[in-house]
Order: sequence, then C-alpha cells, then structure tokens
Amino acid sequence: MDASGLLVLVVYYTQIDVNLVIMPDYNHDIDEFDEDYKSKSEIKREMLALQDFAYKLVKLSKAERAKVPFTEELLEALVLADKIKNKPEALRRHVRFMSKVLLETDMDPINHALDVMANKHQQDTTKFHLLEVKRDALIANGNAEIESTLDEYPAMERQKLRQLVRQASKEVKADAKGKYYKELFAYIKQFTQ
Repeated sequence: MDASGLLVLVVYYTQIDVNLVIMPDYNHDIDEFDEDYKSKSEIKREMLALQDFAYKLVKLSKAERAKVPFTEELLEALVLADKIKNKPEALRRHVRFMSKVLLETDMDPINHALDVMANKHQQDTTKFHLLEVKRDALIANGNAEIESTLDEYPAMERQKLRQLVRQASKEVKADAKGKYYKELFAYIKQFTQ
C-alpha cells in the first residue's frame, strides 16, 4: 500500500467517527413525560432539602438523638459533626456527605421518631383533655361511670374513687370547683399513665 492509499484510509475512518459522534441516537433520548425522569433543578432541590434535614439532625441534643433509630454510619457522621461544629466550612462539607448518606438510608423510622418528639406537647395536651373528660363523666354519671372506670383500671380503690367523685360533685353543684375536683383529676391521672 502506498502513502496516498494510507492517507485516504485515515481520512475515511476519521469521517466515520465524526459522523457517529454527530448523529444522535434516538433510542436513548430522554422522554420528558417519563415518571422516573428528574431534572437537574429537581435533583438539586432534593439534595438541598436533605442538607437542611442533616443540619437539623446535627442540631439535635444527645438525649434527642438517643430516641432516633439512626444507622451506624449516620451515628458516626453525627459524632464527627459534633467535633467540627465550630468549623463552619468543614461542617458544611460534612453535612453534604451526611445528605448523601441519608439519600441511601430508609428515612421513615427517622422521620417518625422526629415527628413523635415534635408532637410531644400536642400528645400531652390530648391526654390532659381526655383526663378532664373522664373526670367530668365520673361527676356527671356517678355510679355507672365509676363501675366502668373500675373495670377499665382495676388498680383503683373503689372507696377512694367514690369519695372523690361524691365530694367533687358537691363542689360542682355549689359552683366552687376546688380541692376535690383537682384531687379527682390527679387520682385519675395517677392510674392512666
């Protein structure tokens, strides 16, 4: 083969490579209506949300962290985050790492534990309200309610409960809710917790 034939061959292969690069492959185009497709902006928003969540986890106290079921890798990351809290740039990089770890972690148990901690006050308020309803039902319904309460909480003393209900109902009738009204509430609370 002479030099001119070799030159033609090189030019021919170069044109083929150029054509292959330029021609789009329609089989691999991204369908914008594909449900699994995420835009770059959406991926960034998700990562920023995970970073905010990681910052929230870093800010938890050790007592609060003990209530949350973290993976071993997340626990190690939180210990390291505690060590570098006073170094903002290092903490920022570490939080980015934590967000990548969170991306691979099952978030349901962590979110559930955080929700329980956040709603503790609301749960206490609900329990308090239910105790008030129980006390008012005892005062209003008398013996029938006392019997059902004793069936529900067998550890309660029948005589003491009857005495407290009788005294509290006298106070309610006199429109002077006082000592026994509060004592009945405390007695019910003692057995319901």
